[in-house]
Amino acid sequence: MTDVTVVIGAGSIGQAIARRVSSGKHVLLADLRLENAETAAKVLLDAGFEVSTAAVDVSSRGSVEALVETATALGDVTGLIHAAGVSPSQASPETILKVDLYGTALVLEAFGAVIAKGGSGVVIASQSGHRLGALTEDQNRALATTPADQLLALPWLQPSAVTDSLNAYQLSKRGNSLRVMAEAVRWGKRGARINTISPGIVITPLARDELTGPRGAGYRRMIELCPVGRAATPDEVGTVGALLMGPEGAFITGSDFLMDGGVTASYRYGELAPDNGQAQKDARP
Repeated sequence: MTDVTVVIGAGSIGQAIARRVSSGKHVLLADLRLENAETAAKVLLDAGFEVSTAAVDVSSRGSVEALVETATALGDVTGLIHAAGVSPSQASPETILKVDLYGTALVLEAFGAVIAKGGSGVVIASQSGHRLGALTEDQNRALATTPADQLLALPWLQPSAVTDSLNAYQLSKRGNSLRVMAEAVRWGKRGARINTISPGIVITPLARDELTGPRGAGYRRMIELCPVGRAATPDEVGTVGALLMGPEGAFITGSDFLMDGGVTASYRYGELAPDNGQAQKDARP
């Protein structure tokens, strides 16, 4: 049987990881817009990969289950790269929760039922999940374990409670890392692993939307004041993805890898702290 890597979200990050972990495998590129998947497929085909494409709406159970059928018809699913999502400048709070939170839970559930022994996956979360304030233990457990089709019915995720797109995005990305931790237990029973990567600002078309959108000034400030002093490239995320999905990462599962150039560190203890002066005082011995 052919080994299959499924890439959901055919953008720069998904492609960068796929290139590092899919030599000798069949790559199934899936995207909401089939033309995006076909454009990415041409790049991979020209680089020597065996590729096919599919359209998928991760917020639709029927669409995700159809993608699972397509993937398993190609061979054994040994890799999953879930990089689909919408950003705060692209969508309403309701849409963000539906795509980024529910959609990820649905993908993990559906592919967790077919992932092959020895298989592995990564979900692209975000640094934003690390800057959300602390949730209660009950809320953490609800994000991690509530059946996918009941997630959006949680009272504290209703439109009246989540009215800001950034808050919806932060909740979704925190939920992604918690969900992966819980799913790692189920995937482990199949001999497979799953982790999240929480990147900072990575230069992609989505990031460019943010940099030129209503929150652009804040994003540029993050880049300027973080310890690394720049944004990341998709290839740098690809390097971490290759570690997590490859043999060198065989002991890593249920983990979240924050790679944000130190932005979160600066929000906690540096120049990006909401009250920098008080933060510096509090940090003194």
